[in-house]
Amino acid sequence: MIVLFGQSFAWTDPEVLILGGAGLVLVGFLALILRAAGRSATMAEPLMREIGWLSQRVQQLGDGQERLAGGLHHVSETQAMSQTAMLQVMEQRLAEVSRQMGESLHGTSTRTARSLGELQQRLETIDKAQANIEKLSGNVLSLQDILSNKQTRGAFGEIQLNDIVQKALPKDAYTMQATLSNNRRADCLIHLPHPPGPIVIDAKFPLEAYEAIRRADTPRQAQEAATLMRGAVRQHIRAIAEKYIIEGETADGALMFLPSEAVYAELHSNFPDIVREGFAAKVWIVSPTTCMATLNTMRAVLKDARMREQAGAIRKELALLYADVDRLGTRVENLDRHFGQAAKDIEEIKISSEKATKRARRLDNFDFEEIATTPPTPVIAPDAAE
Repeated sequence: MIVLFGQSFAWTDPEVLILGGAGLVLVGFLALILRAAGRSATMAEPLMREIGWLSQRVQQLGDGQERLAGGLHHVSETQAMSQTAMLQVMEQRLAEVSRQMGESLHGTSTRTARSLGELQQRLETIDKAQANIEKLSGNVLSLQDILSNKQTRGAFGEIQLNDIVQKALPKDAYTMQATLSNNRRADCLIHLPHPPGPIVIDAKFPLEAYEAIRRADTPRQAQEAATLMRGAVRQHIRAIAEKYIIEGETADGALMFLPSEAVYAELHSNFPDIVREGFAAKVWIVSPTTCMATLNTMRAVLKDARMREQAGAIRKELALLYADVDRLGTRVENLDRHFGQAAKDIEEIKISSEKATKRARRLDNFDFEEIATTPPTPVIAPDAAE
């Protein structure tokens, strides 16, 4: 920088360059004047000093301009390098950002695809559940159709009873659809021993009376439904007692199977008089749950009866087992005696082996005198050893 007339100018400013040129022209003009005037050396000396100082300043201005030009060139090169480095850094950062964005987009697309796959699986599960619900609805409707008909309702109760009996008793302990001596066919006949004897299980389902109770909205309707329920159950109890309790052939009681826990609960909750009438007629009312418990009790009775029937065979097998154990004890004693004899024979073999070893050692040492004085060892026959 250069200060002229109170203002700062750069070395490359046009004003500085013009002023420098004007100074050079002025110096030349002054030299011409001095030469033309032909003044004396004493008067020209101060002027020459001023001219020399001006020349030096002009030279310094030129040198400063050259240095300024070099500095500006260096600054421009540094700025260019900085811009290049900055561009490289920016390109690297842009590449890194692009890579990260690509990875993020790829991860997002992967997660989106996985989520869509899981959503598809859930939709398939929902579709299957919907199909099962529709199938179940059809089954419920078919069950209602079955229960609406008395014959199909009876078959439904018999099938449920058959399933329970098969799970609780062995196959030879019951007969389904057994015919009695009075030509009555029982749904199930349990072959219990005397006493009490075979017992009949008959399936009954007073569905109409129960549905009337559930639909009753007024006290009058409830009373009419209760009357219908009492009449239906009484009729079933009477029919079972007359058809399936035969003296000398069956037990003195029978079971009425209700294939509905709700009907069973309703009967015991609100109609205890009907339950007592069944007890009096020796007809015991059971539900699927209580029927299973009753059949398990019958199974224990059958097991005890069969064990009593097989008591003779069991005693015979015990006698044979005792004989086998006694024979085994005798053979063990014989084997022990043989083991004792074998141990004695091994001990004698060891003694003979020791004596033979001693004789061999004497022969090896040429000790014939001691051999001659030693009495011979007697030989024991195998029969004598036994």
